[in-house]
Amino acid sequence: MAKRKLTKKLRAILLADERLLPEGDLSDFSEKQRELRKTEFDVRDAIEALGYEVFSIGVSDDLSAIRGAIDAHKPDIAFNLVEEFDGISHFDQHVVSYLELRKQSYTGCNPRGLTLTRDKALTKKILAYHGHKVPEFAIFPTRRSLKRPNVLAFPLFVKSLTEEGSAGISGASIVHDDDKLRERIEFIHRTTESTALAEQYIEGREIYVGVMGNDRVTVLPPWEFSMTKGNGGPLIASDRAKWDPQYQRQHGLETGPAKLTKKLEDHLSRLSKEIYRLLGISGYARLDYRVTENGDAYLLEANPNPQIAKDEDFALSAKHVGIDYPALIEQLIQYGINYKPSNMVG
Repeated sequence: MAKRKLTKKLRAILLADERLLPEGDLSDFSEKQRELRKTEFDVRDAIEALGYEVFSIGVSDDLSAIRGAIDAHKPDIAFNLVEEFDGISHFDQHVVSYLELRKQSYTGCNPRGLTLTRDKALTKKILAYHGHKVPEFAIFPTRRSLKRPNVLAFPLFVKSLTEEGSAGISGASIVHDDDKLRERIEFIHRTTESTALAEQYIEGREIYVGVMGNDRVTVLPPWEFSMTKGNGGPLIASDRAKWDPQYQRQHGLETGPAKLTKKLEDHLSRLSKEIYRLLGISGYARLDYRVTENGDAYLLEANPNPQIAKDEDFALSAKHVGIDYPALIEQLIQYGINYKPSNMVG
């Protein structure tokens, strides 16, 4: 009688910022700490549920941790959740470059796409060149003149050029005169240690569109950020709005399927595919728009490798069209396995 051939168990390394490494139980943390860590725990659990052997690796300021994990475990995939390196957010692109140099398959966006999108001004320049709507803007590096260009009219929205996760964003980010502009730029310089970006404030609905894939892409249903207990003030996806559950409940901040006309939804789908490709993104991303009353869609930011916890916009949007969470994670893994770096050059 022939013996049944044993199937090799697939291996994955989960790369995460060292401070967010999924260790212990998520319930051990406070509510706000759980909000920051839920993606890492949810992804780890989903990979394990798919039958992979998972090794969680913390990344801080030394690539040897990744090198050692690759050499020791010989993973089929590196599930990349790293958002910074040595405390610098836009250095995540170098972590991915290292994975490519090691010829290690990984999930998420390639180095070129990360480079283009982490610089919000560069993103806008590329899209404006191709005729897409973006807010007028100016950048203000540290230790330079803070003079506002005459073409840049108030109100303006001030944020970091490179930091993600709504760092430095609050109600005070909207400014209406030069004194407040200068004050906010200095605040961004001081608190984020990065160049400030001041852009035209677009009044409208905040719509998020998830996109995933490499050569062929899938666009998920548009998702809307809204405030149900607002006092008529501007809708801002601030740092507290994203990461503080108590603040979210207090102000009725929520997201859900965007109720759009078929024409506008089709337009956003086509637009999102084109932007995804123009910026050289692979893996998965969330595109953030402001949509005006007359249906004009302005891209505010492109966010490769967005948060993908089970209750985050990206995963909920996928679930809305029948892609459950394990299936979503498996799909992102397959995109990583099938990705060819040479296809993103040119």
